[in-house]
Amino acid sequence: MDRFLWSSGLLEMNETLVIQQRGVRLYDGDEKAKLDVGVVLLSTHRLIWRDLKNHECCMAIPLSQIIFFEEQAAGIGKSAKIVIHLHPASPNKDPGPYQSSKFSYIKLSFKEHGQIEFYRRLSEEMTQKRWERTPVSQPIPTGTGSQVTVMSAWWSICVWSVWESLHLTPLPTSVPSSQAFEDLSKLMEKAKEMVELSRSIASKIKEKQGDITEDETIRFKSYLLSMGIANPVTRETHGSGTHYHMQLARQLGDMLLAPLEERGGMMALTEVYCLVNRARGMELLSPEDLVNACKVFESLKLPLRLRVFDSGVMVVQLQSHSEEEMIASALDNVSEKGSLTSEEFAKLLGLSVLLAKERLLLAEKMGHLCRDDSVEGLRFYPNLF
Repeated sequence: MDRFLWSSGLLEMNETLVIQQRGVRLYDGDEKAKLDVGVVLLSTHRLIWRDLKNHECCMAIPLSQIIFFEEQAAGIGKSAKIVIHLHPASPNKDPGPYQSSKFSYIKLSFKEHGQIEFYRRLSEEMTQKRWERTPVSQPIPTGTGSQVTVMSAWWSICVWSVWESLHLTPLPTSVPSSQAFEDLSKLMEKAKEMVELSRSIASKIKEKQGDITEDETIRFKSYLLSMGIANPVTRETHGSGTHYHMQLARQLGDMLLAPLEERGGMMALTEVYCLVNRARGMELLSPEDLVNACKVFESLKLPLRLRVFDSGVMVVQLQSHSEEEMIASALDNVSEKGSLTSEEFAKLLGLSVLLAKERLLLAEKMGHLCRDDSVEGLRFYPNLF
């Protein structure tokens, strides 16, 4: 426990939250720590524990401090645990809740389960070692002023570059992209104007299609996607039930076609959810409505479909997306490199680790690949048998 440092609980710049689990008790070695049950958070850089009642009681360990970890099965009257073995504490480390400890390991006791998924995600982070590639700096600011200033600058750069490249007339002084938004309320007031501007730029792109390069067109379309959907389908405008989901599916079909083509024909449903809600602005879509809309893609004869892998991972993919090509690509890459992990395959194809793993598992299922599952992680090899 003397490896823990006091923490504010805020994520730092370049740090991303991976998973969190309630109902976790800390052990100093084999002894219960004198702390209540709390929440354990795993980020790309740290393992964080926070007291449920006293939010000021928050501490963290850098993932670089971990040597190895192992599971400890639940027993009669005992919760499942993850045992984490740690490097010795640095003599000049920052203050923490414990100044010394006779143990070189801690235990996370999961009172409300969740240890299986937490162990899996911890294994992935320790394999990827993302903390080495993206060192952290300052905590992410929470004040609205700084957020608005950054967003204002972003709008200015994006809209002006589009306008200038299309050789349009100068922007009128009333266009919000040249203004510094003072607070979030003003930003929301200007949202409709920005959407109208995006529609105007979209029409100009069509008119001047031959005057601009393909790279510029792709960049402009990404700007427009960030500006939002002009008329999002909502329950207020299209009612509820099947009719609402059918109209929503048609709009998703139009919106997702280009992003799917750019990503190789397939996107995880979680990625789709984030992309769609970013574009819808304040008219956020619930996960349930998104799934129900995706389920009617095929019945509406849209060029998309919802696919569920054997592991339960849900993706949206193009109807034209060939499973044979996907398997062949996995086999070719693994054969060329000799062996690949999901992370390595993801880097080669520019996919998320989740989708890369599903592609490798599919090739394994069809008998083209075989696996080596060891303490170093899951690695795939060409199947020579």
